[in-house]
Amino acid sequence: MYDYIVYELPELLTGQLGMQGNAAIMGHSMGGHGALTIGLRHPDLYRSISAFSPICHPVESPWGQKAFSGYLGDDTEAWAEHDATLLLERVESHLPILVDQGSEDQFLKEQLGTTQLQAALKRNKGYSQVNMRETYDHSYFFIASFIEEHLRFHAEHLK
Repeated sequence: MYDYIVYELPELLTGQLGMQGNAAIMGHSMGGHGALTIGLRHPDLYRSISAFSPICHPVESPWGQKAFSGYLGDDTEAWAEHDATLLLERVESHLPILVDQGSEDQFLKEQLGTTQLQAALKRNKGYSQVNMRETYDHSYFFIASFIEEHLRFHAEHLK
């Protein structure tokens, strides 16, 4: 999926729609993790990044450790290349980043690492906003409730 998002899809969009250099990336949960890490690793491809309930610090979460060991083996240096919180410690992001997180998300405390991401974003010099949405969980209703804000955020940065 990484190669598709980073290489194949931009080529398709450029060839078919002439959209070169005018893209944003966003996702939910694992897709939010992908949006953050791909955007941070390839800032030349995007003008903004947003995520709903992303897995922010997978090297410290049970889900992330299981996935990374399965896909990347025991090489924790390789793991760090796919962890938004750790990437922010090494790269200076100038892309605007918007994250929405539900306060009642059942995965918030053990899996997502939102607090660690917030701290890394504060240390980074780029623009970022993390919204903790009271009473919302990890559901599609949560996304539907705030998707317009994300679309407006990206539209503003795609002008």
